[in-house]
Amino acid sequence: MAPAATADRLLAGPQFSAGAESFAEHRARLGPLPIADARNGLIDTIERSGLLGRGGAGFPVGRKWRSVGARSGGRAAVVANGAEGEPRSAKDRSLMTLRPHLVIDGAILAAAAVGADDVVLYVGMEHRAAVDALVRAVAERPLGGGPPLRIVEAPMGYIAGESSAMVHYLEARDARPMAVPPRPHERGLGGRPTLIQNVESLAAAALIARHGDEWFRATGRDLTPGTALVTVTGPVAGTGVREIEYGTTLRELVDAAGGLTAATDAVLLGGYFGGWAATEGRWDEPLDPASLSSRGLGFGCGMVAFLPADACGVWATSRIMEYMAGESARQCGPCIFGLGAISGALRRLATGAHHDGDLADVTRWAGQIAGRGACHHPDGAAGLLQSGLRVFADEFALHERTHGCSRPTAAARRV
Repeated sequence: MAPAATADRLLAGPQFSAGAESFAEHRARLGPLPIADARNGLIDTIERSGLLGRGGAGFPVGRKWRSVGARSGGRAAVVANGAEGEPRSAKDRSLMTLRPHLVIDGAILAAAAVGADDVVLYVGMEHRAAVDALVRAVAERPLGGGPPLRIVEAPMGYIAGESSAMVHYLEARDARPMAVPPRPHERGLGGRPTLIQNVESLAAAALIARHGDEWFRATGRDLTPGTALVTVTGPVAGTGVREIEYGTTLRELVDAAGGLTAATDAVLLGGYFGGWAATEGRWDEPLDPASLSSRGLGFGCGMVAFLPADACGVWATSRIMEYMAGESARQCGPCIFGLGAISGALRRLATGAHHDGDLADVTRWAGQIAGRGACHHPDGAAGLLQSGLRVFADEFALHERTHGCSRPTAAARRV
């Protein structure tokens, strides 16, 4: 874990080595919860702040809250999404482990703002430290401080955090996506409008409720205001979770993390729903959702995974696609047949055991599966694959032509 950020940011507060911030420490640092403001104008404040969701899609938080509030009638539900099924991301579990009360504050404020009487803290069961921290935090809370809080452990799996799968699991203990519409914000838990919000988004909202939208907009160095948690992996001295201002460059992020420990030519931005980018020419470009989108990239869940220069992009892309194929809900053709076939062909290309036409097939399939599933799982996988085919085009061509690899130890490296 990287050192704490400056005061009043998501990871401000006690040293990380002290563990979870207690309710007394949290209250002494940030003051009481402005619950009355949440009932009167918080949605306006959140909209003015420009806060974007931190779960990956980057949807405007205020707009989502307003949509649920308009349908609520005082009986909506709020689900704080801490499933974090992205295998290499650690930001949500770190936030819940170290600053559980900030997450709970955000959930309570969201419930007051949209008119909800049911709050679920949905936490990945494999994130034991986060689950334990939230259990202790809920027990520390005084009675009568908001709606009842329920902690539900999410099953392991990449799609367990998908919004319709989450509702399905909470109602039927089956974490597979459901057909939409209706979407959860229209009819979710128990048929009620349901706000599903990533835990980092809720924590940011809790700070905005205290400090205001102008305070929030004062941070951020490019097009998007605010700070964000990122998970840095690969050949970097200080891997782990860091809080950055939007607009921080790749070079600044690496420098803050102690520098590179080995050469790198490519980076995976945004996680397995994101995409590969060549590092050449990008070191001084801002890590900002809007700027990245304009360049065909995504901030996603904030994962910044550098690929060592002696690792093979074909192997790395093959492993991710194998994971994505294995993590599908196996409900629709694009996942059952499409991702499975792509994974098999990529594995053959990586190992040099490919058939004639495998690369052409993979390239064609990458453009065919998006938008054809019941959820966005195949869409994200297709986007990742297309980025790999583009960034590692020369290596894919070499594998196809020679049945070999330019990195002799590539098979042992992982992303």
